[in-house]
Amino acid sequence: MGNPFSFRLAACDGGARLGEIETPHGRVRTPAFMPVGTQATVKGMEPDQLRATGADIVLANTYHLMLRPGPERIAALGGLHRFMNWPQAILTDSGGFQVMSLAPLREVDDAGVTFRSHVDGTMVALTPERAIEIQILLGADIAMQLDECVKLPADRAAIAGGVRLSLAWGERSKRAFERAPAGRALFGIVQGGDDVDLRRQSAEGLVAMGFDGYAIGGLAVGEPQDVMLQMIAEVVLPADRPRYLMGVGTPDDLVEAVGRGMDMFDCVLPTRNGRHALAFTRFGPINLRNARHADDPRPLDAESSCPAARNYARAYLHHLFKANEMLGAMLLTAVNLFYYQELMAGMRAAIGQGSFEDFCRRRKEDWARGDLPPA
Repeated sequence: MGNPFSFRLAACDGGARLGEIETPHGRVRTPAFMPVGTQATVKGMEPDQLRATGADIVLANTYHLMLRPGPERIAALGGLHRFMNWPQAILTDSGGFQVMSLAPLREVDDAGVTFRSHVDGTMVALTPERAIEIQILLGADIAMQLDECVKLPADRAAIAGGVRLSLAWGERSKRAFERAPAGRALFGIVQGGDDVDLRRQSAEGLVAMGFDGYAIGGLAVGEPQDVMLQMIAEVVLPADRPRYLMGVGTPDDLVEAVGRGMDMFDCVLPTRNGRHALAFTRFGPINLRNARHADDPRPLDAESSCPAARNYARAYLHHLFKANEMLGAMLLTAVNLFYYQELMAGMRAAIGQGSFEDFCRRRKEDWARGDLPPA
């Protein structure tokens, strides 16, 4: 095991922050994008390929790993890092997102959540204490409190109820985390939907508890981008702790949120869209199912650090998806994850140089220009 958890803020440029998180499994450079490895795997990517993208940390999911193969089994096999052959940092979501996404299969009360397993139909209880126990068994470098994520739009009473439960569960999660091995970290999660007052109330309550870092949850769940950005701007979090915007998002979301002081992100978009023929590039998104690519010999991006973006013709990628060949999904997953890490590295360099605003302007110009085929 390496160093215990710590966060160092190296530079600021406007609201954007450049920093480093130290974890027992290595350094995480921020702003950081975490590829999503829900089931102890980032779909379509071997760990060595994932490291080659520049990722310092991945996300895995407490709820899904609780169901299969089970946290006790993973612990007996040496912990999640060894189990998935990923030697770098891991953050585990607590299962709070599934409180929203699996709403027809669960019941919520003050004690916690009872799920009907989507795998075999058995009833499974997830309390704040059990969520922390699972994350300790997995060996997560960064664990998350159990929270209630409310899908938007929602009425104020439902959002307020989520805030109340999340604060109570945050306090219970923090007490349970006292049993964690030294050096690991626990983040609290700000809820409050699209209500400014509830967001502030949630943040103030969590900050008073004193977590190692703070996440903003319950966004990118149905609200427009301007509402999401307003909620970020209204939440006041300690400057000396990492700030994690959960489940976000598009390249433009990342740029805008970094400019508002966010340090960490995760999202399924680069992997999910890659499996559905949509490539994220410095020219903007490119749909490889489009017929205009059928005779195009150009690579996606000859200047990319991603071999898949440099070495395969668009015509070939188009063919793979039309033929339903799995290689197409694998190649575009790599393209997208490389692009997201290139975007984060570019933002880190720009913040360090004091040119973040210019970097954002140029990126947006490139996306708006697009990538038309040759005349």
